Amino acid sequence: MDFEISEKMTTILDMVGQFMDTEVIPLEGELLHGDQATLDQMVRHAQDKVRQMELWAPNHPVDFGGLGLSMLEHGLVSEALGRSPLGHIVFGVQAPDAGNIEILHAHATDDQRERFLRPLVAGEIRSCFSMTEPEMPGSNPTMMATTAVKDGDDYVINGQKWFTSSADGAAFAIVMAVTNPDAPPHQRASMILVPTDTPGFNLVRNVSMMGHPGSGHASHAEVIYQGCRVPQANLLGTEGAGFAMAQERLGPGRIHHCMRWLGIASRSFDLMCARANYRVINENGETLADQQAIQHWVAELDAEIRGARLQTLHAAWMIDRYGAKAARDEISAIKFSVANTMLKAVDTAIQVHGALGVTDDTILSYWYRHERAARIYDGADEVHKTSLGRRILRRYASQAV
Repeated sequence: MDFEISEKMTTILDMVGQFMDTEVIPLEGELLHGDQATLDQMVRHAQDKVRQMELWAPNHPVDFGGLGLSMLEHGLVSEALGRSPLGHIVFGVQAPDAGNIEILHAHATDDQRERFLRPLVAGEIRSCFSMTEPEMPGSNPTMMATTAVKDGDDYVINGQKWFTSSADGAAFAIVMAVTNPDAPPHQRASMILVPTDTPGFNLVRNVSMMGHPGSGHASHAEVIYQGCRVPQANLLGTEGAGFAMAQERLGPGRIHHCMRWLGIASRSFDLMCARANYRVINENGETLADQQAIQHWVAELDAEIRGARLQTLHAAWMIDRYGAKAARDEISAIKFSVANTMLKAVDTAIQVHGALGVTDDTILSYWYRHERAARIYDGADEVHKTSLGRRILRRYASQAV
């Protein structure tokens, strides 16, 4: 396999990296200590600059205003953007919109594409993905209580969701609901487009996480659908295909997450090494970098980040070449391994920073709060390990027969 990138991609990555350093990372002070309205204005100003540079929506379809990068190419961009919590939203490729755009492009009707997809890619609106339910196991998405019942030309949706990320301020939701209760488990649910101003769409609260409820894009909502009526024309794809479409969305989405996590790990590593070099610890002028324990942490973490990066690039290459289904082992492996590498990088960087590391004077504590969920969402570590281990063992069993 060949991970060599084109001259065009080299130029794009150089432009993205420079823009992140000069325009995006400096906004983090407002993120950590400032006013949300002021931050939103600053982000919009940065987004305008990205559009002027013709770097907007790098992984989205060209025919809808994106750059149309491959999975491997976007993975490299996503790593650069992941160096700041604001990177992906400044470039118009933030979750959950990125995954929703992929599903809409693959399965939406022409009318749905014009109404929902085109303004979403353009950054004129935001969306959310409404699947997880508080009373049902997130590790088993075939178990779902929310229903969508046909009534005339409409669906009437009833149910409770939570961790509907970015629902606060979103223009529409893609809702997973049971439409075929008597069908086999994997064919019961469908995806339905629900504008958030529809009567019966009730955003109850932004769920507080680690003491912070968040707002706007950076939030996770509890939503109750109460007699929420939408036209059957809002069905996305075919009825009963919701589970298959969700799996189709989650495979590439895990590449997006993992490359973003590698950006976080890389930035944390940079901050850690800088701190170790300038933090003097005694009268002789020795620094933390002179301590063998720190040197071991740096060496081990560098090796782990390199390995995680190669694993993720290989998974992206597999998706580009053979499709997400063929790459499911690679996708499962990176989901739990890269998440843990990222969290180790953040935690180790905090340790090297000492008391400073747990303050909001650096970005590290923000990541410590907001990224712990990486080992849970889109499939908990244990689920991915179990499914991967089972598939590997079955292959060995079939070879032994």
